[in-house]
Amino acid sequence: MGTAQESTTETVDISSDTFLTVEISDALSEKDKSKFTVHTKTNMPDYLKGDFAVTRLHEDFTWLHDDIRDNPAYAGYIIPPAPPKPDFDASREKLHKLGEAESGQLTKEEFNKMKQELEAEYLATFKKTVAQHEVFLTRLANHPVLRTDRNLRVFLEYDQDLNVRGKNKKEKLVDMFSSFQKTGDEILLNNTQKDIDDFFESEKSFLLTYHQQLKDACQKSDKMCATHKEMSDNYRKLSSGLLELATLENTNLADFLSKLSETFEKMRRIEARVANDEDLKLSDCLRYHMRDTAAAKDLLFRRLKSLSSYEKANKELDLARARNKDVAIAENRQQEACNTFESMSGKAKDELKLQRELRVKHFQKSLVELAELEAKHAAAHAQMLRQTIASIRQAL
Repeated sequence: MGTAQESTTETVDISSDTFLTVEISDALSEKDKSKFTVHTKTNMPDYLKGDFAVTRLHEDFTWLHDDIRDNPAYAGYIIPPAPPKPDFDASREKLHKLGEAESGQLTKEEFNKMKQELEAEYLATFKKTVAQHEVFLTRLANHPVLRTDRNLRVFLEYDQDLNVRGKNKKEKLVDMFSSFQKTGDEILLNNTQKDIDDFFESEKSFLLTYHQQLKDACQKSDKMCATHKEMSDNYRKLSSGLLELATLENTNLADFLSKLSETFEKMRRIEARVANDEDLKLSDCLRYHMRDTAAAKDLLFRRLKSLSSYEKANKELDLARARNKDVAIAENRQQEACNTFESMSGKAKDELKLQRELRVKHFQKSLVELAELEAKHAAAHAQMLRQTIASIRQAL
């Protein structure tokens, strides 16, 4: 325990004089994998260079998260949630539909619109994926203890492939059963182990309620985004229908229908941008804090296990003293369990307080950015409608 405390103190002391800045400067999506260019700037003495970049796969991020999560030295800290696996299936499905244009199932106009939709949707998904992976590294780089992790340094600095393979079916099955066992152990501990600290008991109650509220809000946000996307799709159908109708008209109505079709196409683009922005700034924000709250609940579970071990060590010490046998061994175990529990409790309390502060700041930042984007799209929508009305009036 003494070594861990000295290491923590040293990290805090140097954190004001050193910096570690990480960003994803570029990314590439291939058929079965995604590559990220991780750019790092630092003056920390453990790094050989001050400015460098490496290429990493999504599996490398997962490996780094799992390694830090399973490190007993970090049991008292909230481990930043791992970024979810990139999902470009929807974009690939639309790409497949584009191929149908060659067989005459799509007109040239429909082909161009579908291509624009694909590009916009792919870009939005890509931006979201990059942001999810970057925030994970940023959280680690900004943490006074986790930033000094050896494997994080390897991840950021080693200029060759890490050759981290994905988990096979057997390992995934083991993880699934381990998750079930952890859930069962958590329920058992929560029902049988009473927490002696009112702060942690209150925090546990808050996190359980808050996690459910985040889940409900995320479902409603996803529904709102889906409605905007459906509206965008309806605008596209209206635009195509009006344009087709305009080609059949030989009167002055053809020009009016063409302009109306163009207007609905512009409305489709704006509505699609609104849906993508809401998904990135609101739905993803809620999903991230769901995962972050789950990480905090994991911390409380680890602390509760430590408390259970401490109380068990106390009982074993009482039994050893009653029997007058192996008292010294029992005292050492009891003291070690006590030190572990007290150290974890102190770290966990600071982590949970810091998480609340960062959560508020992150929500404020995301909601302000969303409000600015919504106002920008609303202004563009109103300006577009004014221009359309003026154009129609001129033609009359």
